[in-house]
Amino acid sequence: MNKYVLAIDQGTTSSRAILFDKGGHKIAMANREVKCLYPHEGYVESDATEIFISVVDVISEVMIKSNITWNQIDSVGITNQRETTIVWDKATGNPVYNAIVWQSRQSVDICEAVSDKEELIHSRTGLLINPYFSASKIRFILDHIKDGQKRAEAGELMFGTVDSWLIYKLSNGKKHLTDVTNASRTMLYNIFKLKWDKDLLKIFNIPEIMLPKVCESSYDYGPVSFFSTKVHIMAVAGDQQASLFGHNCFLAGQSKNTYGTGCFMLLNTGEKAVLSKKGLLTTIAWGLDGKVNYALEGSVFIGGAAIQWLRDGLKVIREAPECDPEAKKESSSNGVYFVPAFVGLGTPYWDDDVRGAMFGMTRATNKSHIIRATLEAIAYQSKDVFDLMEAESGIHMTSLQVDGGATASNILMQFQSDILQINIQKPACLETTALGVAYLAGLKSGYWKNMNEIHKTHEYKETYTPKMSLKEAKRRCDGWALAVKSAMMFKPERK
Repeated sequence: MNKYVLAIDQGTTSSRAILFDKGGHKIAMANREVKCLYPHEGYVESDATEIFISVVDVISEVMIKSNITWNQIDSVGITNQRETTIVWDKATGNPVYNAIVWQSRQSVDICEAVSDKEELIHSRTGLLINPYFSASKIRFILDHIKDGQKRAEAGELMFGTVDSWLIYKLSNGKKHLTDVTNASRTMLYNIFKLKWDKDLLKIFNIPEIMLPKVCESSYDYGPVSFFSTKVHIMAVAGDQQASLFGHNCFLAGQSKNTYGTGCFMLLNTGEKAVLSKKGLLTTIAWGLDGKVNYALEGSVFIGGAAIQWLRDGLKVIREAPECDPEAKKESSSNGVYFVPAFVGLGTPYWDDDVRGAMFGMTRATNKSHIIRATLEAIAYQSKDVFDLMEAESGIHMTSLQVDGGATASNILMQFQSDILQINIQKPACLETTALGVAYLAGLKSGYWKNMNEIHKTHEYKETYTPKMSLKEAKRRCDGWALAVKSAMMFKPERK
């Protein structure tokens, strides 16, 4: 009887369930869109119950589509959108507030109030004070529900990132756990001592009783009792760390970039944590076999989300795959630069107040120029991260492994190769996030013997090589730098 690993990939705008075989091949997949809510300017929220329902739906569908039983599931892995914050009632198991999505800036005032603690927070978490992370989101929720602090201190409320929420619901309320990668993104976890930091909890006035137990990424999290008491969740990892593992970036110096809703570049630094001085984040890559690997990370807040904006906001396309055919109608963006700072800018700027802007438009500008400028903006933002990562780490990266939905755009991938002047490698399996957590689960269960066995299955589908001259690439990037600088000069008053 063939056995498979089931990966649950819960992202910002969708939930997926994917079955993998021993060769790392995708056997079946199911997908459900998850709605984001925008109640106020800068707010991004989701319905946490809808998130769980979507996960139940995709698991059920993938089992039906593949015509297999739970007896054929070796293990389950969960990978998730990180930092997104959920607080629920311990007695009822129901959320007390919408899930506050990682993109949301609604807790910016809370972050500004503790700005004098920047050095302390960075030295213990590897993070910068920013509403991106979970700590200020927890504080926001406690401040905006009735008797929030009192209920939290009494042990009536539970906090979790999306992984914890899914583990809790899938275990029928029996398990309140998270892994080191997700904990490292809360701004409450000491990544050196590997425990919740009491000083940081005090800064945000968050009771430790709310928090989940932190485990290794590859760990027995217990049975997925909602479906089967025999099959166990054997791995949990934040989506970007899971992607790094799925790309087989097992060694220090290896890197990847994910082009999802946002873009996230990670560089494996091994068992040594490197604290950045110029805006990169230091994070835990994974916890495995009693050891922790660290990574440097750069974050672009708006990546594929800019393409969604073309579809849902401007309505110049009906579906994302239309981008390339439309953009190909023009040979260039005709001098148009788009800075998609809808929720501020991430690495290396970390500016919450800057807003989106478009430059260089003339009467000749058409939708094809704008679509091409949007694709190029994703590549420019990733280059900003890439350049800083090389400078900070001292490592010259000669290639970049990529994944994520936006890699479907050949125009984007070619332009990324052109302005970086390096090869871009796209793997045979683009579901590297789900594959990574499947690998971690299978390593724990014994489905795969070791990482060498996994590495033998890794294949590349496509490689993009630079076609643009170095001089032209520099000219384009200089224009981007000017566009960003101009956008950052205009900051509307915050309501």
